[in-house]
Order: sequence, then structure tokens, then C-alpha cells
Amino acid sequence: MTTPFPLRQGLLAAMLMGFSALSAAQTLLNVSYDVSREFYKDYNAAFVAHYKKTKGVDIKVDQSHGGSSAQARAVNDGLEADVVTMNTTSDVDFLASNGVVAKDWAKKFPHNAAPTTSTMLFLTRNGNPKGIKDWDDLIKPGIQVVVVNPKTGGNGRMAYLAAWGHVRKKGGTDADAQAFVKKLYANVPVLAKGGRDATNVFLQRNIGDVLITFESEVISVDREFGAGKVDAVHPSISIVAENPVAVVERTTTKKGTAELAKAYLDYLYSDEAQEIAAKHALRPRNPAVLKKYAQVFKPITLFQVSDYFGSLTEAQKVHFNDGGLFDKIYTAH
Repeated sequence: MTTPFPLRQGLLAAMLMGFSALSAAQTLLNVSYDVSREFYKDYNAAFVAHYKKTKGVDIKVDQSHGGSSAQARAVNDGLEADVVTMNTTSDVDFLASNGVVAKDWAKKFPHNAAPTTSTMLFLTRNGNPKGIKDWDDLIKPGIQVVVVNPKTGGNGRMAYLAAWGHVRKKGGTDADAQAFVKKLYANVPVLAKGGRDATNVFLQRNIGDVLITFESEVISVDREFGAGKVDAVHPSISIVAENPVAVVERTTTKKGTAELAKAYLDYLYSDEAQEIAAKHALRPRNPAVLKKYAQVFKPITLFQVSDYFGSLTEAQKVHFNDGGLFDKIYTAH
């Protein structure tokens, strides 16, 4: 018996709609910060294989990268991320304050929902021709420092807070720290938009003597520009930068991807993912993996944001909001 043509058309349309809904439900968008792109490229391949093996389901993960604060604003304004993976908690707090992610997002996953950490170090040109060894070298006359604008990227905020906090860690006052940071930014010829933009300013446009950036950017530079272009300089003191993650409830509720989004972020804590993170010079939370890669993660005296700034949200208000201390300290050249 043949199916009447209109009915066949209807069945076909229903099947197509079903396939469309299925494919939409099985695609995730991870909106992330600038210098994480290589890590997530490798992590996504591992997660897709893991999900297929354990659930028997094919999925696809799309990526979006940029300065973390600009990315957070894009998600807030409607970019349909299923998950956000940022480099400062204040960007996720901003989304939580607007109901885009859960208010208690930091309690949804271990380690305050930060599966990896990083720290700030210096990249100099090959051979370190200016002999830069520590923070005090960055304020010397004639040294040009490339750094991200702390108003557009977490990379820049962490660089600023690391510079400020190193003065405090050595016993200086907030007034001493402010004076140091003012001298540092007087040596900044251009503020980059995000971490990758800063690297391009330094290496492609050949501006500056030293780049302050995340530890993880060293490996990215070697891969993209070839080994031997930069020397990594580990300062005596630096900051712990947590890399927080969150499910974007506003999107996952609409798309029906909540379970997949949670699985995607859960797997960041797996042994396999922690190994991938270490290979990309992101500091794993897993102590055994961290120990295994001890040659990558050189010992630095580290301090927490909470030691001198209360929290990143408080630091945002005092230092980086319009009219804050950064606006008073920095004068565009």
C-alpha cells in the first residue's frame, strides 16, 4: 500500500524537524577567552570521543574566542553560548548578576568551578636582550611593556593585579603599589584588546621589549610562531589566576542542552583533560598531573586575589570600572 503524497510530505517534514531538533540539541557553543583556543581545540576532540564512547551519541562543539570581558558582554547581549569558560571570575559574576548563569555557579563544579589555573609571567624577545628578570625591570626608562587593556580582557586585569600585588607581597603599601603600577603603564606603548591581540602586537607588529601574559601563552607562541622566538621569564612573585567555567542556563534551557553542557564541563576535571591542560601550560588541579609536569610549572611565590583585593568583583569596582583607579593611573600615549 502506497502512502498518499501529502501524508508522505508531512512525514518527511516531521522527520526533518526531528533531525533538526536532534542536531541542534547535540551542538554546544563554548564562549571562551583569547588564549585558550588551542587548549579547547584539543579538549573538544577528546570530549567528543569520550561522549561517543560512553553515550553512543555524536556531538559537535563550536568555539568563540576573544577578550574575556568582551566575550562576557556578547553572551549577556544574546550570544547563545551553552557554556562559558573564562579567565576571571568577575566575568562570570557579571553574567550571574544578570541571570544568564546561575547565581551559585561557583558551587556547581569543584574548586570554585575552576578546573585549571594559570599565572602571569613575562615573554621577552629571544635571548632577553634587555636583561629583564623581575617586575622592577619593567619600570626602567626605555623599557616598552605590551599588556592587555584591563577593561577589555581578564589577561590585562590579571597583569595589573599581579603588578600591584607583587608590591604588597614584598611589604609595600597600596600607595607604593599604585606608584609602581603608574610607572609600569607609563612604559606601555599600546593596550591590546585581548591576550592573542597582545601576542600579535609583540611578535607580528614587533612592538615592545616584554609582554606580560598568561603562562599558557608560551606554548601557544612556540606552536604558532616557531620555537625560539621568545624567552619565558618567571618573576619572583605572581598571582593565581583561576579559569572559571559555567553552564549558561538561559541558553541550555531553551535548547535542551543542559545535560550535555554539564557533562562537557565535568569532563574538564578528568585525568585525560587535566593532562591536556598541562600540555598547554594550564596548571591542572590534579596534584599528580601537576607533579608530573613540574618542569613546565616553575615554582613562583604565588598570591591569591583575595590576599589584597577582597575579590575580583571588588577589584573590578575599585580598579577597572569607569572612573576607577586604572582610569586615573593610565594616560594613553
